[in-house]
Amino acid sequence: MKIAIAGGSGLVGSALIPILQSHGNQITRLVRSSPKPGEIEWHPNQDKVSALSLEGFETIINLAGENIAGGRWTDDQKRKIRDSRMNGTHLLSEAIAQMKSKPRVFICASATGIYGDRDDETLDEQSESGGGFLAGVCREWEQATEPASKAGVRVVNLRMGPILARDGGMLSKLLTPFKMGMGGKVGSGKQYISWVALEDAVNAIKLAIDDESIRGPINIVSPNPVTNEEFTKTLGHVLNRPTALAMPAFAARLAFGEMADEMLLASQKVMPKRLIQAGFQFQYPTLESAMRKYVG
Repeated sequence: MKIAIAGGSGLVGSALIPILQSHGNQITRLVRSSPKPGEIEWHPNQDKVSALSLEGFETIINLAGENIAGGRWTDDQKRKIRDSRMNGTHLLSEAIAQMKSKPRVFICASATGIYGDRDDETLDEQSESGGGFLAGVCREWEQATEPASKAGVRVVNLRMGPILARDGGMLSKLLTPFKMGMGGKVGSGKQYISWVALEDAVNAIKLAIDDESIRGPINIVSPNPVTNEEFTKTLGHVLNRPTALAMPAFAARLAFGEMADEMLLASQKVMPKRLIQAGFQFQYPTLESAMRKYVG
């Protein structure tokens, strides 16, 4: 099928495109620079994309968004994080609603951040959203797909957890201190991390494209969330390094500000209920199997 994808140069997009191409799909990227053959120019912050240019695509995917861990959360950075998600998603959604020949499905990134800080509560797609900056961004992000949904297009919101990968993602930021024996739990270490291996995230997106029964939010996470302390010990074990150098909560807040409370200290025990119901088979269901794949 013909697939248009925004955010194709990011961690997930870079891994997804080769998989889709290997199954015979024709991929067209949405780019902000002068387009080359096989690309479509768009400018989400200027509300510029042609509905006509999207005609004929059976699947449209939006993975674009400012890196939430790219810098301290100043007011300007928070605006960039929000606008980079809302503007592009709403622009594509409105364009889809105007198309004469609409796509079969609109796949849009979201995140497990929508659940907020929930202690050890087990969460699935039916759970209510939580409080905080990221939860608010994710709610608006998903609401921005409504024009396409109201126009009769199947919409899937990918609530992705922190992604483990060889290059990029959360592991790239942790490897140097952990290899130096300077890794350790953050805060109490009891907060849950609902992680997912990159290969599983990509295969889950492919399932969302192919399975007509999947619509609305779907949690892209491993079926085995772990606490921060378990995560720390597992990474140290795989690297054969000590993990005794803990970071107290106050030190995390001094170093990272508001980001610490929502990304390092918040707890989200999220389950992939809809993936399991769809019969999805995880390649890396346990943290150690994923760690050994990427850093072992």
